[in-house]
Amino acid sequence: MDFINEYRYIILPVIVWFAIQVFKVVYDLIKTKKFNFKRIMGAGGMPSSHSAVVTTLATLIAKHEGIDTAQFGIAFILACVVMYDAAGIRRAAGKQAQLLNKIVETPGLTGVEVSERLAEVLGHTPIQVIVGALIGIAVGLVF
Repeated sequence: MDFINEYRYIILPVIVWFAIQVFKVVYDLIKTKKFNFKRIMGAGGMPSSHSAVVTTLATLIAKHEGIDTAQFGIAFILACVVMYDAAGIRRAAGKQAQLLNKIVETPGLTGVEVSERLAEVLGHTPIQVIVGALIGIAVGLVF
């Protein structure tokens, strides 16, 4: 138990990330009736594991070190940047990938041949980010 307590800032966020990614694989299996192991490392979907990881870390630091520390300040700013990126920039990139895939796949529209599709699920909706953040805060407070 001392090992887990000593490395809680690493171990707990990694466990949260893994649990959420496994949940996404199982949910995808139930929904599509197909096993897609790529979901374990894939981005996007409900809830945001990125948001959960950074909020778990920030919450743990706030709880054990205090909110008036440099560590919490760094973790808080990191969490804000990651969540903004997940719901904003990466989501926009996913929408652009969707549009580009449609353009390239439209017969006769372009002479471009593409060997693989662009990844379309890159980011998260704001709800997915909020749910991930709430999971991270809850886990950080409980453990």
